[in-house]
Amino acid sequence: MLRLEGVSHSYEGRAVLRDIDLDLAEHRIGVIGANGSGKSTLARTLNGLVLPDRGRVSLGEWDTRRHAKHIRRRVGFVFSDAANQIIMPTVAEDVEIGLRALRLGRAETARRVDAALDRYGLADHRDHPGHLLSGGQKQLLALASVLVTGPEILVCDEPTTLLDLRNTRMVHRTLAGLDQQVVLFTHDLDLLTGFDRVLVMSDGRVAFDGFPSDAVAFYTRLMDSEPSEPEGAGAGDPGAPGTGAAP
Repeated sequence: MLRLEGVSHSYEGRAVLRDIDLDLAEHRIGVIGANGSGKSTLARTLNGLVLPDRGRVSLGEWDTRRHAKHIRRRVGFVFSDAANQIIMPTVAEDVEIGLRALRLGRAETARRVDAALDRYGLADHRDHPGHLLSGGQKQLLALASVLVTGPEILVCDEPTTLLDLRNTRMVHRTLAGLDQQVVLFTHDLDLLTGFDRVLVMSDGRVAFDGFPSDAVAFYTRLMDSEPSEPEGAGAGDPGAPGTGAAP
């Protein structure tokens, strides 16, 4: 179980996470919140992409500060823009690269790659460059590349932000069918249907923690009560990939 104890983090003196205590045990957990609420930074603390200034993030006996490599093998991460995860010349090589550290042998590696490509409808594209895929196919490739390594937990940071409705529904169905625990950070409230628990982030804190319908109602009231953000102001919390990340 992922556990956060007193987690706080700042960028250039601005607090983005404030004393967060959480036990993340449920099978499907959603996290919602406005831009700048701390969602992206929180997402990146869960597998050590960001190390908190204070507090501890742990998975069982391991914590992200001392055992980041170990935790990343168990907590997979999918970015909002799949292009950030497509790095190899072909689709099959992108799925394969995550398996190299496991030293499975050539035959087992090939079997796992073939199975992942079949499962996510990418077998016909195995020798194609990943950057030429459609938006939805790129996101499925990103998912396949993470899931082929067998993580226990999947953290997704806005995985449908750049997708149209058809591809959003495809990713939603894919996530719903996974055996792994999923922690989904999203602005798309429809994706939370059937989830066990939803957190609402506001000003770096967990402002609400409960059932999806109650959380969405709370979030809607919160957004209605807050003044509109001036145009061009605060594009969101500065949790871009690599920012403040662990080495």
